[in-house]
Order: sequence, then C-alpha cells, then structure tokens
Amino acid sequence: MKQIKVNGIIIAENNSNDFDKMVTMLTPNLGKIGCSARGARRTKSQLLAGTQFLCFGEYLLFKGSDTYSINSCETIEMFYNLRTDLDKLLYASHVTKIINDVTTENQNSFYILKLFLNTLYAMSETDKNLDFLTSVFKMRLMKIIGFSPNVNECVSCRKKENLVGFSFKDNGFKCEACSKQDTGIFKLSEATKNAIIYSIKADSKKIFSFELSENSLREFEIISRLYLNEKLEKEYKVDKY
Repeated sequence: MKQIKVNGIIIAENNSNDFDKMVTMLTPNLGKIGCSARGARRTKSQLLAGTQFLCFGEYLLFKGSDTYSINSCETIEMFYNLRTDLDKLLYASHVTKIINDVTTENQNSFYILKLFLNTLYAMSETDKNLDFLTSVFKMRLMKIIGFSPNVNECVSCRKKENLVGFSFKDNGFKCEACSKQDTGIFKLSEATKNAIIYSIKADSKKIFSFELSENSLREFEIISRLYLNEKLEKEYKVDKY
C-alpha cells in the first residue's frame, strides 16, 4: 500500500458498517476520490471531526489497488458558521452539488478547490448576500472548466462598444444592434455587465469584493444560474426549507 499526504475537503459522507464511514474528498491533484474511514463514527475516534461534511484538512491516506483509506487527519478549517446557520448550509450544499458534478478522479482540481474554499469562507465568515456569492461562484467556475462567455466584445460583430445584452445561444455579450436580432437576448445593466466581467477576470482572492444593487443582483443571479444550467445540462437550485 502506498502512503500519500494530501489536503482535501469532504464533499460527501455516508455511514458504513457500525462505526465506519465512506467519504468523498476533493483534493488539488488527485481530484475527487472516495475514501474509507474505519472507526470514524466512534466518539473517541481521531477521524471523527476530519471526516465530517465540508471539513478541510490534511489527510494521510493509504492507497490500495483500487481504494483509498484515511489513516489520520489534521483539520484546517471546519466552517462552523455554515453548520449553525440553515440558510448558509443550504447554499453551501448547493455549491457542493455543483462541485461534485464537475470533478472526477485523477483530475487537476487545484483551481476548482481554491474557488470552492474561497466561496465557503465568504459564506461562513461574511454577511454578504448568499445569492450574490453563489452567482459569482458559478460565473467563475464556468471560466475554470472551459465555458467562459465572451465578455471582451460582441460575439456577433466583434465590436467592443455598447454591449447591452447577454446571449445564452451565442455564449456572451452582444452590442445593441446585434441584440435586436437575437430573440433570446437578456438585456443587462452596466453594473451587471461589469459584475460578469469582474467575476471572470478578477484575482481569485478578490472576486467577492464588490457590491450590486438589488436589481443588478437579480439580473446577475438569473444570468449566472441559467448559463451554468445550460452548460452543465442540469437544473441546479437551492433546496429551500
């Protein structure tokens, strides 16, 4: 058996036998992996905290012929505020479902993991609007996995001025003249346009460092949600209680 030390976050957990667990972990270099955690459900187990949903830690794994098992772990971040606020937990779970769907084993997931952790931290440690945080996450994720919309110019005529609409059909901004020829165009405000550009291009540590009015946030939320749903060919929504 090969011993491996990795940082990772638990994105799913399931009980196994009387005291064991099977967990799904997202790591930067191994991608999404399944791991067994023997005895993790025992009250005195050293794996009890580190195998909980959304725990980020350093893990010592043993790799067998086709499975991983957790030998030890040291927690780095538990995101306690997500566990004590139902709204935050719902949105964090929503984001996690998306992460689960776009990751696989043996995938370089460094940038996806970084975005995921930044999003969870912002949800946990700030009072920013959860729809805002989720919308920024979705738009940035689209860039990371290769579905970035064209925000530099009109996707039809290539003009860079007077970009007033977002085309889901053509994957990006359109100018006023070309927007009139697109029956599915989504008209957007200047603030919403800038929010989309910033979410895609800003430094990863600063992607949540802007604000939007209520109307612009609504536009931004709709665009990011519909765009992600279309590209991933699945309808994602927050499971409200």
